[in-house]
Amino acid sequence: MTAVRFIVAFGIVSALMDMVYEGARSVTGPYLGALGASALLVSVVTGAGEAVALVLRLLFGRLADRPALRWSLAISGYALTALSVPLLGISNALWIACLLVLAERLGKAVRSPAKDTMLAEAGSALGQGKAFALHEALDQVGALLGPLLVGAALALTGSYGPGFLLLAIPGLAAMLLLFWLKNKVPDPAAYETVPGQPPAEPATPQADARPGAPPAPPGRAAPLPRQYWIYAAFSSLTMFGYATFGLLSFHLVQAGLLPPALVPVLYAVAMGVDAVAALASGWLFDRVGLKVLVVLPVLAAAVPWLGFSNNTVLAVAGVLVWGAAMGVQESTMRAGVAGLAPAARRGSAYGMFTACYGLAWLAGSFLIGLLYEQSIPALAVTITGVQAVALVIFVVVRPHAGRP
Repeated sequence: MTAVRFIVAFGIVSALMDMVYEGARSVTGPYLGALGASALLVSVVTGAGEAVALVLRLLFGRLADRPALRWSLAISGYALTALSVPLLGISNALWIACLLVLAERLGKAVRSPAKDTMLAEAGSALGQGKAFALHEALDQVGALLGPLLVGAALALTGSYGPGFLLLAIPGLAAMLLLFWLKNKVPDPAAYETVPGQPPAEPATPQADARPGAPPAPPGRAAPLPRQYWIYAAFSSLTMFGYATFGLLSFHLVQAGLLPPALVPVLYAVAMGVDAVAALASGWLFDRVGLKVLVVLPVLAAAVPWLGFSNNTVLAVAGVLVWGAAMGVQESTMRAGVAGLAPAARRGSAYGMFTACYGLAWLAGSFLIGLLYEQSIPALAVTITGVQAVALVIFVVVRPHAGRP
């Protein structure tokens, strides 16, 4: 199987699983609200879910550095998501629903470093930006269809349960395809082998070090470079000031701006914007490098001014801007890590990177939820200030230095 076909097949797996978890994610805010959750609880639970999905990648990223474990991690993580979401359809207790939301995000933490590492290996033959952008675009097909399925079920039944239960079908299909793909490509690292040449020797710490850096001591991996940590600081600040869709959708319903059945439809449209933004930013990344990410704090700063408005048109526009920022964050931001980390440490580099901005997102979600209940203008001003600092780091300190 060629590298492109592998990326496409993995993209289809992700598309099917995106139907599952993005379908659920599209109504998490109003669903928890219907069970009695406050705006603060919705923001904290959805932010904690993202933190679980990101911070625990630090652990699973280290495990993903072991090639023999990558497929096992990917399969078990996808399985946890496929099981957790349909169980929301039979849960009526707020605390159980919150635990299931966190369990679904745990599945993402388990699988993502292994998946990203295998995609990075396949992307060496295609271009990292193109590989992650292509995967993200396919991924977003499911992110479009899942919310529409949930929205249709909600409109027909007036209940969230049937929509969650229907998501068991694409979950099962994703698992079957994933097992087939593992059988076809048991070792994606082979894509990094130059055609016509024997497989490369396993990377040594010295070979992975950046040019000019002192060799790593025997038995120790090469350290992550300074630019990697600057990049992690920029990304963490950006996500600290980034509202979750759970709170945005909660606002849409509680403020009477949209009926519950239309919220997942809007989310599906936002995921379409996400896919376009992912392709555009991935294409630009392969030409100008990390400089393309200068747009991310600008988009994130605009979200609260629009998305938490009491005007329906402005609030809908805010969700679409949120989708564009998510597309850049989920594709190009990940691609940047591959170019800043030694090849032998990509798994742990992805884990450390996502742990940094996952903790920042959790802390930011608590602050955003608290400010939402006190003063929306103060919330918008605070987020704008945070994104301004992130922009200064990006422009002045320049984590993109040395990139094309």
